[in-house]
Amino acid sequence: MGEPAQRRRVTVRGVVQGVGFRPYLYTRALAMGLAGHVTNTPEGVVAEVEGSPAAVALFCEGIVANAPPMAVLDSVEHREVPAEGGAGFTIVASRTGGPSRTLVPPDVATCADCLAELADPADRRHRHPFITCTNCGPRFTIVMDLPYDRAHTTMARFPMCPDCAREYADPADRRFHAQPVACHRCGPRLDLLVAYPDPGKAPRRITAADPVAEARRLLTGGAILAVKGLGGYHLACDATNAGAVAALRRRKARGDKPFALMARDIGDIEHLVHVGAQERALLTGAVRPIVLLRRRRRALPGPDTPAPSDNVAPGSPDLGVMLAYTPLHHLLLGLPGDPAGPRLLVMTSGNVAGEPIVTDDAEALDRLARLTDAWLTHDRPIQVPCDDSVVRVCDGELLTVRRSRGYAPRPVELPLPVPAILAAGGDLKNTLCLAEGRRAWLSAHIGDMDDLATQHAFEDAGQQLETITGVRPAVLAVDRHPGYRSGQLTRRLAGERQLVRVQHHHAHIASAMAENGLDGSRRVIGVAFDGTGYGDDGAVWGGEILLADYDGYHRFGHLAYVPLPGGDAAVRRPYRMALAHLHAAGIGWAQDLPCTVACPSDELDVLSRQLERNLNCVPTSSMGRLFDAVSSLAGICHRSGYEAQAAVELETAALRAAEGDCAGYGFALRSPAPDSEGALIADPAPVLSAVVEDVRAGTAPGVIAARFHESVTALVRSTCVLARERYGLDTVALTGGVFANTRLSSACARTLRGHDFTVLLHHQVPPNDGGLALGQVMVAARTRAARTLDGRIGAAQGSAAIH
Repeated sequence: MGEPAQRRRVTVRGVVQGVGFRPYLYTRALAMGLAGHVTNTPEGVVAEVEGSPAAVALFCEGIVANAPPMAVLDSVEHREVPAEGGAGFTIVASRTGGPSRTLVPPDVATCADCLAELADPADRRHRHPFITCTNCGPRFTIVMDLPYDRAHTTMARFPMCPDCAREYADPADRRFHAQPVACHRCGPRLDLLVAYPDPGKAPRRITAADPVAEARRLLTGGAILAVKGLGGYHLACDATNAGAVAALRRRKARGDKPFALMARDIGDIEHLVHVGAQERALLTGAVRPIVLLRRRRRALPGPDTPAPSDNVAPGSPDLGVMLAYTPLHHLLLGLPGDPAGPRLLVMTSGNVAGEPIVTDDAEALDRLARLTDAWLTHDRPIQVPCDDSVVRVCDGELLTVRRSRGYAPRPVELPLPVPAILAAGGDLKNTLCLAEGRRAWLSAHIGDMDDLATQHAFEDAGQQLETITGVRPAVLAVDRHPGYRSGQLTRRLAGERQLVRVQHHHAHIASAMAENGLDGSRRVIGVAFDGTGYGDDGAVWGGEILLADYDGYHRFGHLAYVPLPGGDAAVRRPYRMALAHLHAAGIGWAQDLPCTVACPSDELDVLSRQLERNLNCVPTSSMGRLFDAVSSLAGICHRSGYEAQAAVELETAALRAAEGDCAGYGFALRSPAPDSEGALIADPAPVLSAVVEDVRAGTAPGVIAARFHESVTALVRSTCVLARERYGLDTVALTGGVFANTRLSSACARTLRGHDFTVLLHHQVPPNDGGLALGQVMVAARTRAARTLDGRIGAAQGSAAIH
């Protein structure tokens, strides 16, 4: 007689739903002759397997090594349970109820197998705009609840035809239990609607046999289309058509902010930009974000693809490029043998400037009516708005600029366990963060909080994160700025829950520490450079050197305060910031300075009186505003049509400068009095004086820009060296939106490492305010722990305040 049968219950947690994990365990069990069943549950995938002890052990041991490519396993637990006998292995109905502990996968680009079927005239899904399988397609944006089954997705309204149902039930098929499976007969349907010249008339439906072919014809003719994607609508036009690009820019009131490009394959763009091995992997991988690629100084002789219009990304050193990631994109750009059409498309978020991306079809017809000539839409609802992610490679490492499609809601692993916390982020580039234990789930990019629609999207995103994670936050974390809408909304929703206010730059530094795995047992030198953050003294901070851990911080140094005349007016008009910096430095506003010439004479008079009398002039230490000032003073950018335009164009100019002309200027460092609690002051007056001299000497703006970048790099090095000499700290975190400037971040990291510092940079989350919520979670967690243990809020300078 053989050994008695053994039965084990196996629980697999992680990204295991929507990735073919049940079919994987099913086929594995059948191949080993095991009986039992597998199901989805809120805590993950649970299987029971029964058979010989050797076969059961082999089944359990090989789960991780052979897992499906989209799966991410956090844990595999198995324990012996009583044998039940019986034969056969089945997939049983999902169990609901109880806390959710599984992880929803992000949306994934169309796989090679589906693309081959898409282009195969003999395949029944030839040219099917929604082709998908277990290894690709929508996940996060269609999930309504857990466990992840078709009934809990927006595909529930599409009953499978007999052919799709047969594939869905066949263990040998690639679409075995693929929840979004569909075909021409039973899947979503495309519609093409064209606007009438009369805005009062509803658009007409085009009854073409192939709506995509007609949409391509419209794009070729210079039309602007609203195209419904995975996580929202895009606005698309032929990127090589200067008139179409200009019209889109004008209608969207986008100023000079760069547009993203979409191409069918790398061959259509590599003659325009530098594409290294890591960029290539990002462009062609499963996520397919927008990748910021450095332009070539001169385009190489390329394929028959024309260059994009100069108006696609004016003043930017980069082109933001993504490759087609849905079947519909591939059809729009053309399959082999299709009639000629645009090979490069502008593909930008479908929204009015300042509003969130449009996802609802009725809203698209209304809110995008002034922006588009036609709508290529479909009847599969989008449950979760999800903009495209934006990344770049800096010194061989990933730098995330916007973390959204393809990454959300994949969690960030935390270095310390935290209680259930929801962090509200900031008011620009808003992203929420929900955390518990050692996981933090960041929402998709929500946007800037000025618009009412964005505020509604903010509330929806928080609820959706709770739904898919099962985490019910007992603590809410917000920025200290009293006027932030993210904080106001969160305070209204707080009820009896604990509310923690976290200083802006402390959160930036904590975010960098968390994603780099620091447990907070030792302080770091945090260099937090950005445009705006509410300071402890009511000033606008932004050029900060903080000695920080998760519990608190000490302000070791900062840029000297200068007046911010008129608040947002100075942000939109960098010449105002340049004049304010000159005023603070005691340098006259001579007419031979570009910033003086750029300022209208009547405004110049008003600004002079405003600064002299200190009217509506909040003091600021912002490094972002200093970049604006130098950009205008050098004659590069006087008016900013989008956030950080002046700084982006300053970086562009610096990148074009000859390396031999880049000796930096020097900041004046003023040390605090001995034994005082004061901060080291970095005074930019000598830098501004030297820039003025260079301007008057006719020095090229690019050389001035390069010298300024070197000056800031030297400032970071010298202040960090002083902090190490005084406090013995040797780890530096570079964070804040200014460090999205790769020329600066690369130079600072290189020089700091050359002086034996350990340097923390952002990779998984952005250095800008899109990563702020992660840091808020870490600070709030430690503050709550301190209060629970000993009833104290934390008396150290800069500890977070609890209300």
